[in-house]
Amino acid sequence: MDKNQNVLIELIKEIESRILDGGKIEREEAAALWNLPYNLLMKLAAAADRIRINFLGNRFDSCSLINAKSGMCSEDCAFCAQSAKHGDASEIYDLKSTAEILSAARAAKAFGAGRFCTVTSGGALSEQDFDRLIESLRIVKSEVDIALDASLGFLNENRAAKLFGAGVTRYNHNLESSRDYYPSICSTHSYESRVGTVKLVKSNGASACCGGIIGLGETPSQRMDLAFTLADLGVDCVPINILNPRPGTPLQDTTPPEPMEIIKTIAVFRLVLPSATIKIAGGRERNLGDFQAMALRSGANGMIIGGYLTTGGRSVEDDLRMVRQAGFDISYVC
Repeated sequence: MDKNQNVLIELIKEIESRILDGGKIEREEAAALWNLPYNLLMKLAAAADRIRINFLGNRFDSCSLINAKSGMCSEDCAFCAQSAKHGDASEIYDLKSTAEILSAARAAKAFGAGRFCTVTSGGALSEQDFDRLIESLRIVKSEVDIALDASLGFLNENRAAKLFGAGVTRYNHNLESSRDYYPSICSTHSYESRVGTVKLVKSNGASACCGGIIGLGETPSQRMDLAFTLADLGVDCVPINILNPRPGTPLQDTTPPEPMEIIKTIAVFRLVLPSATIKIAGGRERNLGDFQAMALRSGANGMIIGGYLTTGGRSVEDDLRMVRQAGFDISYVC
């Protein structure tokens, strides 16, 4: 092992010790870890795993989604099959009924999900649809013992009050990428408008779920910018999606990152966000494959289970078996 690799090993040890003592990783240190050779990756992953155990124990976040309104989105996010600007490569339907949402929540509870997230396409629902959905969520809250999340686009104070008053405790609004790369993947709204919604969630005392997608064409530095922005915002839950290129979208021919790059990303995110829930989310089955369990011992402590918005997942039974075998407690709701 050469001198540079010994320096990197000592750097990992020093960063881990500092974080366990309540300190933080510096940006220059994180940059050095992005360049870590893969033969040292297990040392980084083990340090991230120990940090995860120190701050979160074996608690595991399992979340099930319902795509409650699909397609016809006026935004132009380059990765999204629900954008009308890309020809709507996804299924199209209006807001689902209370009965459909309630049935999905009961199914999520039955197969072991700790949280149930209602997601709708578009920048924001109409007032009529928003109020309909609020009533649906009130009914779900009263009839199903499961924590409620939502991802309904941009919020204002009035909508936030209604939403959290209906029993939703966590709101998802991803930043997707870094501030400087964001205009390359979306031109119909600003990065600051996304940040503003996250801040609004935090100011209402709710849990902010906010992450992004890796493999959009961003540089390692831009991926690192996203991690530090999330830390600065104090988000509680960070879904790490891995690009699963959708036919018909501008990124349909993009090559996603390899498994070891994904593992490295998860580990570095854990060092930057030591006490946040970090979930491996969309694209994990395709891009991590047999390395999914390794991701759970490299800093991650959560997953979306039961499929995604426009793509399916693997069986819930296989996922939960993997989680248990990795040593996590799936009975705890993060």
